[in-house]
Amino acid sequence: MSRAPQPRGGSQRHPVPVSLSTQRILSVSPRSAAHRLVDDDAVLTGLGYQTVLARRMGPFGNFAISFSVISILSGCMTLYSFGLNTGGPAVIMWGWVGVGLMVLLLGMSLAEVTSAYPTSGGLYYMAHRLGGPRWAWVTGWLNLLGLLGAIAGIDYGAATFVGAFSNLQWGFTPTPEKTMMIFAGILLLHALLNVAGVRLVSLLNSVSVWWHLVGVAVIVGVLILASADHQSANFVFTTFNNDTGFSNGLYVTAIGLLLAQYTFCGYDASSHLSEETTQAQISAPRGIVRSIWVSWIAGFILLAGLTFSIQDYAGTRSSATGVPPAQIFLDVVGHSGAKALLLIVIVAQLFCGNAETAAASRMVFAFSRDGAVPFAATWRHVSTRTKTPVAAVWLSVGVALLLAAPSLYSPTAYAAVTAINVIGITPAYAIPVYLRLRAGDHFKPGPWNLGRWSKPIGWTAVTWVGVVTVLFCLPQVSPITASSFNYAGVALIVVLTLAWILWITQGRRNYRIPALGNTATHASLAEDVV
Repeated sequence: MSRAPQPRGGSQRHPVPVSLSTQRILSVSPRSAAHRLVDDDAVLTGLGYQTVLARRMGPFGNFAISFSVISILSGCMTLYSFGLNTGGPAVIMWGWVGVGLMVLLLGMSLAEVTSAYPTSGGLYYMAHRLGGPRWAWVTGWLNLLGLLGAIAGIDYGAATFVGAFSNLQWGFTPTPEKTMMIFAGILLLHALLNVAGVRLVSLLNSVSVWWHLVGVAVIVGVLILASADHQSANFVFTTFNNDTGFSNGLYVTAIGLLLAQYTFCGYDASSHLSEETTQAQISAPRGIVRSIWVSWIAGFILLAGLTFSIQDYAGTRSSATGVPPAQIFLDVVGHSGAKALLLIVIVAQLFCGNAETAAASRMVFAFSRDGAVPFAATWRHVSTRTKTPVAAVWLSVGVALLLAAPSLYSPTAYAAVTAINVIGITPAYAIPVYLRLRAGDHFKPGPWNLGRWSKPIGWTAVTWVGVVTVLFCLPQVSPITASSFNYAGVALIVVLTLAWILWITQGRRNYRIPALGNTATHASLAEDVV
């Protein structure tokens, strides 16, 4: 069993995250790796759980998983076509700057709450301690279905890029059936890598950071140094393009911001891996914030490099490859160069999907540990050899495969399903932040906190999430038909309805989180460390 042997307290609210003696432990500079393990385990015990996952991830690895999930070489590349049609270069570039700032504020606020509650449950555990079980239930299901939708979206996007590369290399025609087979193969790869253990996952995420950063440098460097003509700064930062069918420029600009907002998802992975991270109350919040600002800077450089290198705007938008960045590569560096740059992007997307699988499986494990998922006893099982929730990994990729199945028949239906990703995760980020603000001085911050800036930054972040959630649900193309309708709002209603049905049928009976741990235990541990 994964819980500490404490009485259950599912119906109680506990705004105090850990005891003062546990805070004493965290204030001490540990003298050895063993002491670091004692510190983290004591904090987790204070939150009600025993350690069953292996703490084999350091601070860099924790940052790396969120950075890999954000994956600018996945999000920016996949959504670049959307940006070209919905506002064009000006909205792509300035939207990235503005949205990145708002996401950084949201990430800082979420990091503060993560420092107080470093558990694999992440957002829903925070919501429970600060708001109670119903808040936690809604947050958890939004977060969980968003994470599973993200695996589907990331790995299916990677499959389309593999299809584009295969088209250039071998004349492969990427039909829906063939793309689905590639997608299933990618899911299988990610499942096998994740069940091998968190040490391998951490290593791959560390490699992923450098692959992304060096990859962006190589792509932008090659595009800039190529002999092809380049666009002017005036074109890149002021050109507005509207192919949505709507006439209102302000409306088009607003929905064009979604390129950046779609990309900046998944940084809660640092929280979900906190039970496998050393010095989690510091490492996890730092991982969240660092992953955002590094992605913000690197993403701006990547988008600028692509946009300066557009040779034919109309031809790029309607590329035969189906991937506008691939057309830019072809126009600038030719057939062989384009294939090489596409390989850089594909490998980055594979890193991204692998990291997202790790984050989603830990959420499945944690939610099952607290009785919130059907057949919970199966999904919360941890391998005695690898200390990894193997069943949760296979469930995560299995659900992702089912979510992508509609793509065999209708791209619109698949888009509706994968909308669960952003429409679920983004509101889920704001709920713990809102509840922390509502708690006021009753909230006891962890060692990483915003101090007096907590409230202004928090309220700004919550307001932004409210605005962007509305944007997610607005029509993106006119005229509005069955094939062009934005199903994100429908997806949100479906998720909330599903959560409500599960709550009344099993959640209110089975879902509990444990009571906070014994402070006397923490005091003795603190004395040992000192």
